[in-house]
Amino acid sequence: MTNSEFKRTGSADSDSPFPASERVVVTGIGVVLPNTLTVDQFWSNISGGHSQVGRLTRFDGERAGLPVYAAAEISGFDHHPFLPELTDAHAAKYSREILITMSAVAQARRDAGLGLGDLDPRRLGIVMSSSRGPFSWWRSVLSGEDPAAFDDKGAMFRGLPGCPATLSAIYNGAQGLVTTVSNACVGGHQAIQLALRELRSGAADAMLVGGHEFPIVPEVASCYRAMGHGVISSERADPSRAVRPYSNDREGFALGEGSLVLCLERESVAKARGARIYSEILSAASLNEAAHPTTMDLTGKVTASVIEDALAGAGRSAADVDYFCAHGTATRYNDIAESRALRALYPERSAAQLPPLSSNKPIYGHTFGMAGVINVAATSLMVHHQTLAPTINFTEPDPECDHDHVFEGARPAPVDLAVSMSFAFGSQTAVVAVGAPS
Repeated sequence: MTNSEFKRTGSADSDSPFPASERVVVTGIGVVLPNTLTVDQFWSNISGGHSQVGRLTRFDGERAGLPVYAAAEISGFDHHPFLPELTDAHAAKYSREILITMSAVAQARRDAGLGLGDLDPRRLGIVMSSSRGPFSWWRSVLSGEDPAAFDDKGAMFRGLPGCPATLSAIYNGAQGLVTTVSNACVGGHQAIQLALRELRSGAADAMLVGGHEFPIVPEVASCYRAMGHGVISSERADPSRAVRPYSNDREGFALGEGSLVLCLERESVAKARGARIYSEILSAASLNEAAHPTTMDLTGKVTASVIEDALAGAGRSAADVDYFCAHGTATRYNDIAESRALRALYPERSAAQLPPLSSNKPIYGHTFGMAGVINVAATSLMVHHQTLAPTINFTEPDPECDHDHVFEGARPAPVDLAVSMSFAFGSQTAVVAVGAPS
């Protein structure tokens, strides 16, 4: 189907037929994560508490002078089943990161049931998030590990952080807004926020929005190790237990890699084609605290205010929230900041009465720019299955974090409204409110 066969039916101006209040829904999820190549595998790991954090093999931590032994790694990935139309000649010009991300984007479109040509290509966009872009490729170039890195035209693709999105757009025929956000760990939520604006303005019918992160290199580990003990885990005996959010014996996070992509659509478009709907994206809010560059608000009040703003934008209140999907990095400041935010939101409630909160970082590690997208995908599936996923590896709670972490395992529960939280260096906080489809 060619562009000329479509009629542009809306714009962002005042006579647009698309009201700002039009609902936006999640219709597809594409996943390429460690030992996880389908939505069903993702849900099984998240809900069943199956950690994909294992022994670090990408580099030798001891040789690098780093007491880091665990990571969530992708091994042996083959893009061919995901990208059957991509020729080997073109694929040879791309990096592992690009091929994994392109695979997740294509999978999200297929999971949504969107065939090529089902939409006006000018009304399909892609927004991605990555905190560091092609860092591992640049590292291999600058270190001399890949002396032939610049010997072909593919070097231009492999070195640009936006190429996973733009090459995905070419493969999927997306001619709308195509861009990449880089804003540390809130980037995933901000990518969703940007996609919401495109859809609600009438500029797009569908947006493929996600993240890609490949940080398992010694330089990234060194950056976090330099911040002191308790930031990046040094667990050696059992890598699957390396990440222990909210527990007194936590040691920090493990690095994780991969790509995850959501297909967001205007509800009217999704329902018109009979699409399966996982959840509704109700609202998103982002705030720069303009305060400490590495520590989020520790009173809980600022985070609570951002959550309240997001909920107000959806016409809801904190009293309506059934569940919080946490950033949950297993670092002390993150864990207590989230717990204090819940107490600030619900000052009249005891700890036992706070809504349940859980973290998926023990499953896939810390994926930085992709973390918020993983959260929203996990939350969407919790809404879809009406089941809460647990925080695994939970031992004795930090006294400040002694509330409901669903640590006993998957919990069937009514989930009509949930909130995903993320925090980032640079004094950043972002949240996304997710609801059950109407």
